[in-house]
Amino acid sequence: MNEIIEFFTAPYANATPLHIFLELFAVVLGIISVWFAKKEHILVFPTGIISTLLYVYICYQFALYGDAIINIYYTLMSLYGWLMWRKLVAGNKIQMTYSSKKDMTKALVIFSTTAVFVVLVYLYFDRFNQFTDYLDTFTTGIFFAAMWLMANKKIEHWLFWTVGNLISIPLYFTKGLGFSGIQFTIFLILAILGYQEWKKHLNNSQPTA
Repeated sequence: MNEIIEFFTAPYANATPLHIFLELFAVVLGIISVWFAKKEHILVFPTGIISTLLYVYICYQFALYGDAIINIYYTLMSLYGWLMWRKLVAGNKIQMTYSSKKDMTKALVIFSTTAVFVVLVYLYFDRFNQFTDYLDTFTTGIFFAAMWLMANKKIEHWLFWTVGNLISIPLYFTKGLGFSGIQFTIFLILAILGYQEWKKHLNNSQPTA
């Protein structure tokens, strides 16, 4: 038990109480945000915006530039998604749907462009020298694509989150952000449940012959 406690607390030995509090607060808001996404509730965005802004600061302090970029993008896409979810289309709010080939092509372009951009950022800061940097490149790309799909209410965004969360769980523990590692574990569970809930909703909304 002591080893487990030390595993979580050791990376925070030199962290200030403020940094620890901010990470915990960001974790809680992040979990609440994903829960709202699962319920297709628009509060997913304001709670998510506060969480991601906090993570921009936290990741920059830990020199996790790829993660900082992710959270800047999350913040911007949350603002976009907030507008999209409130947008009226033929008198109705935007509806959840399956992705078309065009949607998936856009998601692939976002993934590829993001991955290249992250590589350039890490090279600029002379930080592309660890195995975790390669994983950062992949997860940043997949999370960027997932956020765009979510903003447009495409059910496949849950699949992207699931893959990204699976990689991020050990990745964040390795980076020394244990609380965030726990957060991504909860994110993974919520992503699986969210996909099932959205799929059930879509199947029930399909017209019957």
